[in-house]
Amino acid sequence: MSGTKTVNGKVTLRAPGPADVPALARLGRESFSASFAHLYSPANLAGFLDEVHDEAAVARRIADPERVYALAEIDGQLAGYCQVVLRDSFDHAGTARRPVTLSQLYCAPGATGNGVGAVLMDWAMAEARAHGADEIRLSVWSENFGAQRFYARYGFTKVADIDFWVGDHRDDEFLLACPIGEASA
Repeated sequence: MSGTKTVNGKVTLRAPGPADVPALARLGRESFSASFAHLYSPANLAGFLDEVHDEAAVARRIADPERVYALAEIDGQLAGYCQVVLRDSFDHAGTARRPVTLSQLYCAPGATGNGVGAVLMDWAMAEARAHGADEIRLSVWSENFGAQRFYARYGFTKVADIDFWVGDHRDDEFLLACPIGEASA
């Protein structure tokens, strides 16, 4: 993503830079913890957050040429972000020839309900198309019913049961997929 783009009059999208790393790491930690901290022991949660939402890990991901990011801001404040991994991150055969992965569509805990998720999802679908993908895949916790309804509105359906590990805790997750040509909001 290059430049900035204002969508729906209040959400601005832009690509991240090195100066955004601390805010991205913080939002990732806050968003994940707000939704899922109750599932894990303190040690498992801390280890996961240190591995995935550490500033060094975030900096590596935003510098990775196989990932594209969008930051969503409202009134200059970070309200969410997501990334599209320009390759398949899942071990699932399927029928797609060029699947990509939607990863970490996160909204700040106070930003939910402002259209941030929809703006980021629309951006992710457009990015997948622009990079020649024929399918976009993502994982979602089996009991995150709100997220499942959200993704279903875009045409995602369950294609497999998968595991998601946080330390030594295994979560039941669903692998969802959406053929790019059939996505709709």
